[in-house]
Amino acid sequence: MISCIILFIHTLELKHLCPSEMKFICLTLLIMCGITDSRSEQYDVVGPVDPVFAVAGEDVILPCSVKPSISVVDMRVEWFRSELKDSQLVHLYENHEDRNTEQIQSYRERTKLNHQELQRGDASLKLSSVQISDEGRYKCFIQSESWYNDATVDVSVEAVGRPPVITVDGFDDSGGLHLQCESKGWNPEPDLEWLDSEGAILSSETTETHRNTEGFSVKHSITVHHSVGKIHCRVKLRNHKLETQIITSNKRFNPWRTSIILISAVVLLIVIAGMLMAAFIQKNRKHDQLLTEKSRIQGECDNLQDDIGRIQQEYDEWNRRMKQEK
Repeated sequence: MISCIILFIHTLELKHLCPSEMKFICLTLLIMCGITDSRSEQYDVVGPVDPVFAVAGEDVILPCSVKPSISVVDMRVEWFRSELKDSQLVHLYENHEDRNTEQIQSYRERTKLNHQELQRGDASLKLSSVQISDEGRYKCFIQSESWYNDATVDVSVEAVGRPPVITVDGFDDSGGLHLQCESKGWNPEPDLEWLDSEGAILSSETTETHRNTEGFSVKHSITVHHSVGKIHCRVKLRNHKLETQIITSNKRFNPWRTSIILISAVVLLIVIAGMLMAAFIQKNRKHDQLLTEKSRIQGECDNLQDDIGRIQQEYDEWNRRMKQEK
C-alpha cells in the first residue's frame, strides 16, 4: 500500500503529461493498489484433515486456524453446525468479545475460545464435557472487513455403555432356556456376542438395535438346549469390553418336570391349608363347648346366689321373732 502511494506521488510529478494521460495513469494505479491491498488481506481457514475423536465426558479441542498466521482478534469468528435444522450457533466471537445469546442450549457453558491465541490466528474451540449429541459436522467461519473463509471439522464421539444384563425369558416347547442380553449407552454401535464356558462364540437368534440421545442400545437373545456350564455375554467397542455371565443347570431343561414340581407345590399348599382350616374349626368347636359350660356354671352360680338370699331372709325373720319373744 505504501509503495502504491509513493508511485502515485511520483506520477503527479510528471508535468509533461497531458491531463487525460495523467487521469488514466492515476486510475490504473488506484485499481492496481486496490487489487494488491485486497490480495494482501486474503487468508485460508484450515481445519483438521481427519475427524476429531472425542470421549464422552471428557474435553476436546476442535482445531481451526488461518494461513498465513495473521491476527483474527478484529475479525468475526463463528462456530456452527450446518446440519441442524433449528438453532445452529455453537460459539460466536465478534467485536472483541464472546456473544453466545443465540447459542444452542446444550452447548451453554461448555465452549471456549482462547483470546490470546486469536492474535496468532488460532481460533480453535475447546468443548468441555463432551456429549454423544455433540457428534457431527462443525463449521469454523472467520470473516474480516473484506474477506471470509471457513473450514469443516468432523467430530466423532465414543461412549462406553453400561455393563450387559442377562435375563431369563422362560422355556420353549423342547425344554430350551431362553436368555436375553442387553446393554445401553454406547456410541458408535458396539458388537455383542454370546460365548460358552470354553470361549466359543454362540450364534444369536434375534438381534435388536436402537439409538437415541443416550447412544446405542443392543439386545441379543439365545436359547440353551443343553448344559454348557457358564454362558457369557460380551459387548465390545474398539479397545473397550464389558462382560457378564450366567451359570446354567447341569441337566437338560425339562418343562414337564418343572410343571410337576409346580403342581406338587400347589397340592402341598392345598393340603396344608386344609389342615389349618380343620384345626381352626376344631378350635372353634372347643371354644363353643367352653362357652356352653361357662353358661351352665354361671346359671348354677345364679341359682346358688338365689338360695343364699332366701336363707338370709329366713334367718333375718327368725332373728326378729326371737327378739320379740324376749
